[in-house]
Amino acid sequence: MARPLSQSSIEDICKQIHSSLGNPSVLVRIFACQLTPQECQTTREKFREMYGEDLFDHFQNKIHGETSRTFTVLSLLMLNPHERDAIVARNAIFKKKDAVNYKALIEIYVGRKPSHFFLIQQAYQNRFRRHLDQDIMRIEPPHSYQKILMALGASHKAHSAEASVEIGKCDAQRLFQTGEARCGGFKIDEEFVLEILSKRSIPQLKLAFSIYKQIYGHSYTKHLKNASNGEFEDALKIVVKFLNNPPKYHAKRIASSIDHEI
Repeated sequence: MARPLSQSSIEDICKQIHSSLGNPSVLVRIFACQLTPQECQTTREKFREMYGEDLFDHFQNKIHGETSRTFTVLSLLMLNPHERDAIVARNAIFKKKDAVNYKALIEIYVGRKPSHFFLIQQAYQNRFRRHLDQDIMRIEPPHSYQKILMALGASHKAHSAEASVEIGKCDAQRLFQTGEARCGGFKIDEEFVLEILSKRSIPQLKLAFSIYKQIYGHSYTKHLKNASNGEFEDALKIVVKFLNNPPKYHAKRIASSIDHEI
């Protein structure tokens, strides 16, 4: 196992980086071949201390022309996971006018642990001087995804030590009773769904939808595939699919992206 770099070694690397800022091949060799992810973060901090410049911002400003891909990779190497998610969230909301990438936001809100999600919110506020939740609330035109995202944001404050099977059974039964079992056919009880999304932790939500399938023989999303469903149902379907099977969800997203590029 390699020994961690000494303070003097990191300072020497920073000097080498500073003299090679115009040479992307040297920068790639330093960051991708010589440094671990943690050492990349340490080097970024030390470089900022020594030269008053953030390497992430420097590399971002170089993303154009033939070396754009190289500097994109270099900029990503500078980020902690929560910083990277904060930037993804910002781009999802503001990068394309009138085209919010809600699926990217769902992946952050559903796929991150509460401790990581808290760091994302902090990184977002520190970098952009704005609050992530407030930016989501202010999205125009309004969309059902906003209600779901705000509820999921609240769910990260549910500090239950571990998921409860009993609570999961109760939630699954209530989902059935307020959905499939209603007279006149299946209809989402939006108020109840938002209630459990906001009051249950992510592991507890996963357990509830898993128990639903065990009890009733099919996924909760079965009735959400109806073409006549509204905006809220379509948004909820994405959330439940991610909760039920994140790897499968990501695989389908990647396949869909590849198909669009071919």
